[in-house]
Amino acid sequence: MAGWINAAGALAALLVMHGACAEPAPCPREGTLGTSRVLSVNPKNYPRVGLKSFPDTLPLEDGEVVLTFDDGPSPPMTNKVLAALARECVRATFFLVGQPASGRAELVRRIAAEGHTVGHHTYTHAHLAHISPEQAVEEIDRGIAADEKALNGLETTTPSTPFFRFPYFESTPATLDLLQSRGIAVFGADLWASDWTAMSPQQTFKLLIKRLNLARKGIILLHDPQPRTVAMLPAFLRYLKDHGYRVVHIVPAKSEAAAEPHSEQHSGSPPPAEPHGGG
Repeated sequence: MAGWINAAGALAALLVMHGACAEPAPCPREGTLGTSRVLSVNPKNYPRVGLKSFPDTLPLEDGEVVLTFDDGPSPPMTNKVLAALARECVRATFFLVGQPASGRAELVRRIAAEGHTVGHHTYTHAHLAHISPEQAVEEIDRGIAADEKALNGLETTTPSTPFFRFPYFESTPATLDLLQSRGIAVFGADLWASDWTAMSPQQTFKLLIKRLNLARKGIILLHDPQPRTVAMLPAFLRYLKDHGYRVVHIVPAKSEAAAEPHSEQHSGSPPPAEPHGGG
């Protein structure tokens, strides 16, 4: 028996060391959605994910979703999103724009303090494909530096969390190669709520669950500054709970030696193209 326990402990340590899925902290409130597992993402293994833009995505099982929010921090909307997530013990990833983050360090630190992951989304949410390569690099670096200054008090272009999303999903071969060379994973999305378009919270909710029920899993793109998203988010989280969906929280791998829990990447058919103003 003692040998079995020692072996199990050794296996658990090995899994943690290699970046396998970890168990999230239990939620103190019964009946909540919760976070089902934590997935460490190594940019070496997953340099580009999200079927909107790339052929591969994260290794999610049927019914698993990753919640991501773009364009913040933006009080009071981001605060309301954080409150909705906290009520359900759900952790998400926020891709922050550097310019607003630079003036809202307290909110940026609150996002991290509540257990969420902080990624990067340029400095001004510029169209990187429509400016010079030098300007694009400056947008990326300045955004990372502003986020890091707000989060950790240190202005650096080396992100503490190497996760990045292009505004409007507008990448270029040069910027993709640059980020990959610097060990920064690029996140697209597998489905989204189109919450940048003028519609009611009810319409946003119905559109999102329709797309989710078709895809059955994936990285979901939402926008925390959008009032319609804030309004529909509690109902959406309850829908996930009531229909058996599970939330996966993504975090960076702890070391360069970290590996993903599965060696293969899952892929599938991307959602249909549409005029896109988000990201």
